[in-house]
Amino acid sequence: MSFVRMVARWSCFTAIATTLALPSVAADKKAAQKEPVAEIPSYYGSQPAKENLDLTMYARIREEGFKHSHVMEFADALTNGIGPRLTGSPNMKKANEWTRDTLTKIGLENAHLEDWGEFGMGWQQISTTAKMIAPDTAPLWMQAAPWSPSTNGSVTGEAVLMNVSELKDLDQYKGKLKGKIVLFGAIRTTPDLDKPLFTRYTDAELKELETAETRAGRDIVALLAQRRKVYEMRAAALKMMVEEGVVAIITPSRDGGAGGGTGIIFDDNGANLAMSAQKKENAITIPNGPMIVENYNRIARLLEHKVPVTLEVNIDTKFTGDHEHGFNTVAEIPGADPKLKDQVVMVGGHLDSWISGTGATDNAAGSVVAMEAVRILKALGVKPRRTIRIALWSGEEQGLYGSQGYVKQHFGTFAEPEHPDPPSTPSFMRSKGKLTTTKEWETLDAYYNLDNGTGKVRGVYTQENFAIAPIFAQWIAPLKDLGVTTITNRNTGGTDHLSFDAVGLPGFQYIQDDMDYETRTHHSNMDTFDRLHAADLQQAAVVEAIFLYNTSERDAMMPRKPFPHPELEKQKTEPIPGIYPNAMDPEVK
Repeated sequence: MSFVRMVARWSCFTAIATTLALPSVAADKKAAQKEPVAEIPSYYGSQPAKENLDLTMYARIREEGFKHSHVMEFADALTNGIGPRLTGSPNMKKANEWTRDTLTKIGLENAHLEDWGEFGMGWQQISTTAKMIAPDTAPLWMQAAPWSPSTNGSVTGEAVLMNVSELKDLDQYKGKLKGKIVLFGAIRTTPDLDKPLFTRYTDAELKELETAETRAGRDIVALLAQRRKVYEMRAAALKMMVEEGVVAIITPSRDGGAGGGTGIIFDDNGANLAMSAQKKENAITIPNGPMIVENYNRIARLLEHKVPVTLEVNIDTKFTGDHEHGFNTVAEIPGADPKLKDQVVMVGGHLDSWISGTGATDNAAGSVVAMEAVRILKALGVKPRRTIRIALWSGEEQGLYGSQGYVKQHFGTFAEPEHPDPPSTPSFMRSKGKLTTTKEWETLDAYYNLDNGTGKVRGVYTQENFAIAPIFAQWIAPLKDLGVTTITNRNTGGTDHLSFDAVGLPGFQYIQDDMDYETRTHHSNMDTFDRLHAADLQQAAVVEAIFLYNTSERDAMMPRKPFPHPELEKQKTEPIPGIYPNAMDPEVK
């Protein structure tokens, strides 16, 4: 899941004002069938009050998914066989080609790679080592930051701790950095591990998810102002370090929540020096990388006590091009109903990852679950009424580039806003102009996404699509024994379903058990095959296959939310003259 995940969960959407009463999946099915339910209005006409579920197909999908699963074989090949998959890298190319070829072998049709546009520099890490030479000798644990240049062999230098929070703080370092290795950032506090690193949802937590979420007190304007301040300070510090001849930069690994400071390297943009470093024009020209907090803090404390420290760093990386393109892997099970085959049900997850681990829980898990879901349907000889399409995205970690590019090419584009946001505004939070849709937009039925780690599916976020909640509730009723019990009308952010939701298409992310995703594996060197749970991934693939089958077989397309009008959103927030007078009210003198 992308670096914007935590922010996007609470900043991308407006608060939910009301909550839809959902039928309890624990209720007796016979009693639920006797209760009359009114038809629900939909974008494409009325919806049936009762879903026509093929429980025999539920049983067949379970049988294939649990007793003949290939999901861990797919995961092994992707994580151990290919490894980390930074977009634009040789490994990302291998992953695109391997998934395309594997989907063809499974029996899907039209498996191909779709170019979504230029990404930036192609890059890979060859090796990174570091050690303390004085006043003591010690091996140090660090990795190259993505898109870091090489040191061209080992470099040795005196360490300098640079801790700045304001531009004026840079003055004290002027003229003192030539030939130095800079520790850029304050000492990180390591948490006491007084809570478990590995958790599943409790019944109470799942019940709470069904309620409307309040978002009071979260100031987006203040957040963006703080981000701009950090970017400006970092840019000024980097400019000074380049001008003065710093030979290498070390940053402390970011705090990973409860697991931060436990020998983990987090290597995403949250731990590095600048966002969008993959673009040549934004490239950092000094070799740099994150170090585990425990090693970083020891050096920093020595320097705070005026003890000279000498370090040796060797960062070996390779660039493969300045203008690499990004590709999505796409394949299909063609629809068999002459009237519905042009309508499409999509499933996917992002194939790319960061580099310090092998991208297992983020997001080989979601990719191989999607592959296994379509494999199950092909193995059962399913001939869906609608076309089922799988798409595995690249560029998700840097800003949903792959899925946004696909949506733009196939479904709709936004005009430029009348008043563009500052460049430092994250792409997912930027203003948009009027949406213009394509003919394909009318044929996309739903998109299902998995990107919250290895945990089993516990339910679905509807993204405030209130009309779809009663449909999903009926679908999951036969899955209660698998732990699938919860439908929430809340939004969840940070991954590729947002690209579909933004243009008014039904896009959904599953609720998953957290496991150790937030505490250990998310964007870290701990994100390896060993952190995957086979039983959970099998369950997720079974659930996803059932959702795909049910969507493909319905007479009606899935209900949609109101058509988005982002160009009007800012107008909604302007004061109404004469009601709440303030400085923006033209009638206030």
